[in-house]
Amino acid sequence: MANVTPLRKPCKRWPFTGTGAGSDPGSVPGSDPGSDPAVLEGRRGRRPYYNADVAGPGDQVAISRFVEFTRAEWARLRASTPLPLTEPQLRPLVSLNERMSIDEVADVYLPLSRLLNLYVGATQNLHQATATFVGSEGPRVPFVIGIAGSVAVGKSTISRVLKALLSHWPSHPQVDLITTDGFLLPQSVLEARGITDRKGFPESYDVRRLVRFLADVKSGVPEVQAPVYSHLRYDIAPGEYQVVRHPDVVIVEGLNVLQTGSSRAGRPMPMFVSDFFDFAIYVDAQETDIEQWYIERFLALRETVFKNPSSYFHRYAALTGEQAIETARGIWRSINLANLRENVLPTRERAHVILEKGRDHAVRRVRLRKI
Repeated sequence: MANVTPLRKPCKRWPFTGTGAGSDPGSVPGSDPGSDPAVLEGRRGRRPYYNADVAGPGDQVAISRFVEFTRAEWARLRASTPLPLTEPQLRPLVSLNERMSIDEVADVYLPLSRLLNLYVGATQNLHQATATFVGSEGPRVPFVIGIAGSVAVGKSTISRVLKALLSHWPSHPQVDLITTDGFLLPQSVLEARGITDRKGFPESYDVRRLVRFLADVKSGVPEVQAPVYSHLRYDIAPGEYQVVRHPDVVIVEGLNVLQTGSSRAGRPMPMFVSDFFDFAIYVDAQETDIEQWYIERFLALRETVFKNPSSYFHRYAALTGEQAIETARGIWRSINLANLRENVLPTRERAHVILEKGRDHAVRRVRLRKI
């Protein structure tokens, strides 16, 4: 199952270069990617998943940190796990202009929920072993899952589906979902700092507050509040909070949740959001596909939410179809694509699972990091 590809000539460690993100929807699932590094590197700009060379008697081989599964191979790992969702229950979980079938839930997300259930159980046993060792019972510590990926790649839908599936496992019925949008700095602060066009970039978040929230959750604080973001107002909703009380599992969804950064000279390394994760998922796709999804979503919002006079983007409702497409493409390329390349995509290899989507928004391949 491991993807071990012999190289045609000895080589040093491969750099992670290239500009693409994700899978080639035109490729045959499970087909051999070829033995030529140029072919591996050049398929629609895909970045290779290799990170180490192992010397052999002849040529060196590049060994992947991930075990790769086709959708069919991954689907078999659900074993006998029953599907707790129906098609009518799935519909409200799917975001505007996204597509997810009940078959995909069964093939991709049900096996993933089974894997997560095993991780949760193992972690709970570890905490119990520690409590036995120290001779006292501490507060219940929730299992925290991080979900990262680009704007418009489908993180929110996946988070809601996983929340619904995980809630049906008997050992962790209380599952909370938090989005990092609530930890964005208020619009007035972004304007004062001159970074309104950097919204979604790491500097636009109140990272200290987010880290404090996760530290409290992981410490077993009985009640923790998270601020709420209004997509209609495009700003933090004043006085509104999501309250987290004794969860078994917490899902944290956001663009940059897997980012670490670097310490400044003379200062200790700070805590990062990802330090609190027990498991991390990265949702991957080709840049060109994500751009198309972003434009399609923008056009759908133009016909719905943007028509509300209270919407921050109400001015876009009057655009013609052609103007709307050009506006969406400009926003994508100047802001969201830059953020993807600079901050989001470089964190992909830190995930435990990478879900590769094809052009139709459906997951085609799954990569599971080796333990």
